[in-house]
Amino acid sequence: MGWLLTINKEIMAVNVDTVYQRVLAIANKEQRGYITPQEFNLFANQAQMDIFEQYFYDLDQFDKIPGNDTTHSDMVDIINEKIDIFERFRQNITSLTAAGVGTWPAYYRMGEVYYNCVNGWVEIEKIDQNQIHHIQNSPLTAPTSTRPCYVQLTEMTFQTYPTITTTADIKCNYIARPATVEWAYTTVLSEALYNTNTSVNFELHQSEESELVIKILELAGITIKDPQLYPIASQEEQQNVQQEK
Repeated sequence: MGWLLTINKEIMAVNVDTVYQRVLAIANKEQRGYITPQEFNLFANQAQMDIFEQYFYDLDQFDKIPGNDTTHSDMVDIINEKIDIFERFRQNITSLTAAGVGTWPAYYRMGEVYYNCVNGWVEIEKIDQNQIHHIQNSPLTAPTSTRPCYVQLTEMTFQTYPTITTTADIKCNYIARPATVEWAYTTVLSEALYNTNTSVNFELHQSEESELVIKILELAGITIKDPQLYPIASQEEQQNVQQEK
C-alpha cells in the first residue's frame, strides 16, 4: 500500500476583529446594548463550533442527492473544501504502553489509522469492543501483524491487537477541532483596544464570515435581552439560505 504524503494547508482565517466590529455595529445601533470582549469570545467559539459541526450533517444530506460537474457550485465539493483545512495526515499518537494501549492526539473526528509492519504501512481496522473477543478466537479473523485492529477504549485512548508497543509504528489521519477564538485586548485609559499579536482568528473558511456575525448576534440577543436582534439575525440567515438554494 502506498503511503500518504504530509500536506501543508494554508488556513484562510476569518479575522476576529472584523467580526467583532460588525457585531458591535449592529448591536449598538439605536443604543441596543454593548457586548463585552469576554461575552463576544464565548459567543464566537459557540458560533464557530455550531457552523463547523453542521458541515458533517450537511455533507451527509447533500451526498444523498445528485450533484453536478461544476466544482465551484457542487455542494459536496464546497463543504469538503471547508472541512479540508482541518484534515491532518500522518500524525503521531501521543503515547503507547507496553500493553498496546495508546493515546490519540487532540482530534475532532478520527480517520484512518496505520501500522508499519514488515510489509510496510497497513491500515489498522477499528473493531467494536463487543466483537473483539469473537474475532480473536477465530483462526480466520484473528488479528495479525499484517492485519491488525484496534478497539476504542475511551474518547482519547485505544488498544491494539496484536499488541503494538512503538509509537513510531502508528500514524493516524484525523479532522482537528478549530482553534479557540479570542478577541484579545490591552486596556488604555479604561478602553479595550484590540491586540492583534495575542488574538486568535476564526479558522473557518472565509465564506463563513457573515454566518458567524449572524450566529453571534443571535446569542448576543439572548444575553442583552434585546428581542430586536432576533429578527435582524433571522432576516440575514434567511437571505443566506436563499443564496444557497
